[in-house]
Amino acid sequence: MTIDKTWITERDRRSFVFKNGLYNFIEIAKNHLNNEGKTRCPCKRCANSIRSLQDLSTIYNHIYDVGFRESYTVWVHHGEEYSNDPEIESLFAPNTCTIEQNTNEMFDALDDVMAEQNTNEETTAQERIGLESDYDALFKELNTELYPGCSWMSSLNFLAKLMHIKVINKWTNSSFDQLLELLKVALPKENKIPTSHYEAKKKLKKIGLGYESIHACINDCALFYKENELMQNCPVCNESRWVDKNTKGKKVPQKVLRYFPLTDRLRRRYSSRFTAKDMIWHNTGRSTDGIMRHPVDGKAWQEFDKRHHEFAKEPRNVCLGLAADGFNPFGNLSQTYSMWPVVLTTYNTPPWLCMKESSFMLTLLIPGPKSPGKDIDVFLRPLVDELKELWTEGVQVRDASTDTVFTMHAALLWTINDYPARSSLSGWSGQGYKACPTCNVDTPSCPVTSKIAFVGHRRFLSKNHKWREDLMFNGKKESRVPPRPLSNAQILKQLLSLPNRVPGKHPSHGGVKRKRAASELNWTKQSVLHQS
Repeated sequence: MTIDKTWITERDRRSFVFKNGLYNFIEIAKNHLNNEGKTRCPCKRCANSIRSLQDLSTIYNHIYDVGFRESYTVWVHHGEEYSNDPEIESLFAPNTCTIEQNTNEMFDALDDVMAEQNTNEETTAQERIGLESDYDALFKELNTELYPGCSWMSSLNFLAKLMHIKVINKWTNSSFDQLLELLKVALPKENKIPTSHYEAKKKLKKIGLGYESIHACINDCALFYKENELMQNCPVCNESRWVDKNTKGKKVPQKVLRYFPLTDRLRRRYSSRFTAKDMIWHNTGRSTDGIMRHPVDGKAWQEFDKRHHEFAKEPRNVCLGLAADGFNPFGNLSQTYSMWPVVLTTYNTPPWLCMKESSFMLTLLIPGPKSPGKDIDVFLRPLVDELKELWTEGVQVRDASTDTVFTMHAALLWTINDYPARSSLSGWSGQGYKACPTCNVDTPSCPVTSKIAFVGHRRFLSKNHKWREDLMFNGKKESRVPPRPLSNAQILKQLLSLPNRVPGKHPSHGGVKRKRAASELNWTKQSVLHQS
């Protein structure tokens, strides 16, 4: 018998529909009480929590007072079973897949990646042989049972799923090692479980799940990268690269930047038949009725397409957004530590995908303990170098959905930040009398005791608005027009007037505060993101 649940969305809880539906629910719940005569309460406040066990009269009062939790549509805690919907059943059905059935998608993905590697002109014959041997080993692992008789899961499949669970549940490396040790002992002796987190990571790195460690100066002056890679001391402040430079054992760097290369991950968006089609949604699915549903419908994207015709002509070129902010990884506010992740997201995909966690790509993990501040440009250099290469040169990519090879370019369209992080990235300070980046030199502000007030907002009203004539705001009428946004050339002219700044927080240069000249406005630096 179908249960009528339309009443749970009824706003008037005094109506007959709601009261009758609530009575019927209580009648159903009567048959599913525990030994104490209680069951879970599905009101909006208790939300079926295991701690919300209540008697029926209390549940009735709760639901009548605050309403029924609308997302609770299948009453599994009160006797209802899931329907025969195959999608729902598949979530709870026992795993009867064989290795062949369970790894079809992994075979497809590896096939696509291997084919894509063969289209890369920069790969030498010797390197290609090495790649093929790596992939041969991975294919072999896909065919290898986790332990003798385990026909439903391969060793690589198990490892990928276990590592995924580790990440989403935030297990420590130590706890993961202990789990692997237990599984190694508990399962049959011939099992293929790795002995440690390090070994598991090493195996998965073969399919591109790795990162680069780049040493950094303790004062954030420079990276030991490219031309500085072999140096033992910072080229700016001369601080040692190592915690103890005289140690006889392995030297430990004072600060390490983790860099996750971008190009291969963008390639993999097209090397899988399951994601390649989504990467051209911005071209095929954009709005036609003038309503903005995706950034592609906005003025910024449309202006970018007008200026860069060649880039816009190829819908498979990648449009990116960058977000960065600091957080305390220890979750302990008494311990001051600020670590900065830099994340990119692809806006080629539809709106229901581009903001999903699976679309975010961590590219940099900037270490603490202090925020990089305006020296964040030092840490952005590896990413900016790669973005420049993707913009100018591009890379050869195989599109698995069409089985064609094209040159993929990428562009960074914008950044997404709060105002303090925006100040660090853009170089325009969010403090002082000219803090507004939109008004720039024309920022209306005034001192109020020890604070700064930003006034004059009536200038943004229409010319005939009655508030422009009102004297109650500041005793004056408002006749000014809104400030005109600055052009690229005007902003560049302001930046070129800035003095050269030495990066870093060493007391001999970057650590000393100086008063800005009037011509510098609120600029603190020329951002690395402004460089072409």
